[in-house]
Amino acid sequence: MTYRIELAPTALQALAKLSDRRIQLTLRDRIDHLAHDPELQGKPLGGELTGYRSLRAVGQRYRIIYRVERAKVLVLIVTLGLRKEGDKQDVYALAKKLVRLRLL
Repeated sequence: MTYRIELAPTALQALAKLSDRRIQLTLRDRIDHLAHDPELQGKPLGGELTGYRSLRAVGQRYRIIYRVERAKVLVLIVTLGLRKEGDKQDVYALAKKLVRLRLL
């Protein structure tokens, strides 16, 4: 089964902000691969992000946060960005903020 890929506005914005074209292309390639068996890729997240998954990309520094909606055969890319633990720009901190604000 092939899943449809959809990028949330936050993910589109994050991708557009990247100045390095190679990183953009690598992230797009990883996102495209989620169309097949998205639940076997990445790792399930817990806590506030239960129901979402995280996929490492671009030399393990970047993360793609996504949710699989089986009923709609859809992979929703929520956000993507650098993993910077303890930083307010951290991709997980951003995802938690979006969940708290009910923007997802």
